[in-house]
Amino acid sequence: MGGAAHKKDREDGPDAQDVVGLVDDLLGQAIDAGASDIHFEPGAQQLDVKFRLDGALSLFERLPAALSENVVARLKVLGGLLTYRNDIPQEGRIEISGDRSSRVTDVRLAIFPTIYGQRAVVRLFYQQQELLELTQLGFDGPTETALKVIAAQNQGVLLVTGPAGSGKSTTLACILRHLVRTLPGKSVVTLEDPVEIRIDGVTQVPITPHGQMTFPTALRSLLRQDPQVLMIGEIRDAETARIAIEAGLTGHLLMSTMHSGTPAGALLRLLEMGIEPYQVTSSVSAVLNQRLVRRLCVDCRKPGRDGPFEPVGCDACLGTGFKGRALIAEMVHLDSELRKALLAKADLEELEALLERRGHVTLAQDGRRLVEDGTTTQGELDRACGTAGAEG
Repeated sequence: MGGAAHKKDREDGPDAQDVVGLVDDLLGQAIDAGASDIHFEPGAQQLDVKFRLDGALSLFERLPAALSENVVARLKVLGGLLTYRNDIPQEGRIEISGDRSSRVTDVRLAIFPTIYGQRAVVRLFYQQQELLELTQLGFDGPTETALKVIAAQNQGVLLVTGPAGSGKSTTLACILRHLVRTLPGKSVVTLEDPVEIRIDGVTQVPITPHGQMTFPTALRSLLRQDPQVLMIGEIRDAETARIAIEAGLTGHLLMSTMHSGTPAGALLRLLEMGIEPYQVTSSVSAVLNQRLVRRLCVDCRKPGRDGPFEPVGCDACLGTGFKGRALIAEMVHLDSELRKALLAKADLEELEALLERRGHVTLAQDGRRLVEDGTTTQGELDRACGTAGAEG
């Protein structure tokens, strides 16, 4: 499935005084390529630099092991971390200057000690100018219409599920923009850790992970601020879940994300958190489950044997065969039959069977449209959905 991303080796790498320029160059190249993460992975003989492009991690450059300590030290300086502590995890933020600063909203740095030295990961967040509206995300017609209907409701809970990096925050931001534009005058507040996407007309509150302003504390207080619409960055624990469900039952429209593989799994996770079945069935309007699949690079894709096209790899896609990503999704509305099953404490297998009987369109089924029109490959769809026979 395509080659490694622009892999390079520097056998005679730069010496210590050149490390400043080397690190700046790597950060700049990652931003130019649109990488979401840069991994600096130390080994016995080398320091591997990997870029995560369109969700897939590929080796970008291999540096001599002798440079590891200086490279990480430079990253620590940029991130405002303690350069003399090599034995503890550290986290910080890096400021990007110059022309690239207008494209990047946030750069986070995480350092972790290993047997070969310190491992560093830089995470990059970008201005998403092209993804501001629901209509730009790529949902099928019925799902997009359903999300607009939910946004117009006065109360209830919408859960958006999927793994990290599946576009959940972008989807919620687009729903909130649609709501602010179509229903002006509504009080809309978000609680996020951290605030990743700024939205005009919305009060956005940052939650600090180790501070006193936790999600439950902020949520309890905010309910006294007369909000009509609430967005919580993520439901992570039972206390947040309980307050969120109560908000959905008492005249608030609440939206949030959960890490779950399927819509049925998200509903059962709420029950496992101690939420009563009747509260779940009375408050949750729908669950949207989504993934991102890599788009075939249009500059180098070629007719395929198992589908319309297959990846090749070129300079435009840094040898991966893919460039950009597309959305696939499945949506479950809580109707009377599903509510009865939850009240009867059905297990995951029973809920999945019920959805199948009523013709629920799964992630894999939604993704077939992208395979058939040449946007992606069956192997990429299998990988994103976690189904058997996925490509590596």
